[in-house]
Amino acid sequence: MPMRPTCYLDHNATTPLVPEAMVAMRGAMERCGNPSSVHSAGRHARRLVEDAREQVARVVGADSADVVFTSGGTEANVMALAGCGRSRVLVSAVEHPSVIRAIDAPEVVPVDTHGVVRLDALEAMLAASGEPALVSVMLANNETGVLQPVAEVSALARAYGAWVHCDAVQAPGRIGIDVRALGVHLLSLSAHKLGGPAGIGALVVSPDVTLRPLSRGGGQERGRRAGTENVIGIAGFGAAAQTVLSARPDRIARLRDGLERDLRARCPEATIFGGDVPRLPNTTCVAMPGVDSEVQVIAFDLEGVGVSAGAACSSGKVSRSAVLQAMGVGEDIARTAIRVSLGWTTDEADVNRFLAVWTGIYQRASSRGPVWAQTSRVGALV
Repeated sequence: MPMRPTCYLDHNATTPLVPEAMVAMRGAMERCGNPSSVHSAGRHARRLVEDAREQVARVVGADSADVVFTSGGTEANVMALAGCGRSRVLVSAVEHPSVIRAIDAPEVVPVDTHGVVRLDALEAMLAASGEPALVSVMLANNETGVLQPVAEVSALARAYGAWVHCDAVQAPGRIGIDVRALGVHLLSLSAHKLGGPAGIGALVVSPDVTLRPLSRGGGQERGRRAGTENVIGIAGFGAAAQTVLSARPDRIARLRDGLERDLRARCPEATIFGGDVPRLPNTTCVAMPGVDSEVQVIAFDLEGVGVSAGAACSSGKVSRSAVLQAMGVGEDIARTAIRVSLGWTTDEADVNRFLAVWTGIYQRASSRGPVWAQTSRVGALV
């Protein structure tokens, strides 16, 4: 039996390597050298690292000296929160788990029903204590795509002497980023979200922030992260970052908007979360009435369509969305939500394929009644 062609619509989890990253990584693989060595091979490796550092910095409008390479977005987030030297940390209720769990017992700032951080609540929390604080608010939510008012958060935080960290891993190539305009002190990036390899990321650190290294030993990354640099991954990261500068988010936005119009036409009862506020142009978080998200993900997969339910950081498990819970979404609706995220490989045929499968699952479920994961009725939907 021939395999169905795969329709990949989970770019917020990871996006395929862009060709430029493959070329850069292949070139790095063909050379041997430790970036800390002073001979010619080491100097060549160092050049690859520093060229990539400049490419990554350019994407967010930072100085290359402010870029610290990490093993990914999670390490960058943990490094920011645990290494900033501030014991009081405030995080929004819709942050990625790598932020919420980076330290013990952070103070949680509530969001409104759209998933946007409440500035009034943040100000009240900052005013409640004179202790120097760090505020962590993401630029774009990984589940709903909702954008946060990071510049306003920064202005508010600075008025109270607080630093600001921003998890921006979902943003490059989808919206513009200017670290200075955002006014943040720390900003996290991840290569595999923008067409680079997994296992490499970066933390952009403002010169006025003294970062306490989590890994000690050598003097790599200007003493901010010990360990021999991942030259191959860094080269791929830099090349992928370079392609972001010519990305076409307007093309993706047209595809996403068409997908949502068609969904609403086919099922007016479908809920699109964050649809009334600014979002990433590639992300749709939608609830299919009466069909459990886990059932949907499996049914889509059996039809060759890759989507997800929530963040893809739970070892393959489908769990209830803490983001939707923080937005006040009822359990009966939240348990039916999936995330569709488009990327550079997505075309109109992919969108049409998704719509056809979504409609089929919904129509079959409507004729049989609600379908929850524990009923094991996935087969009836495909």
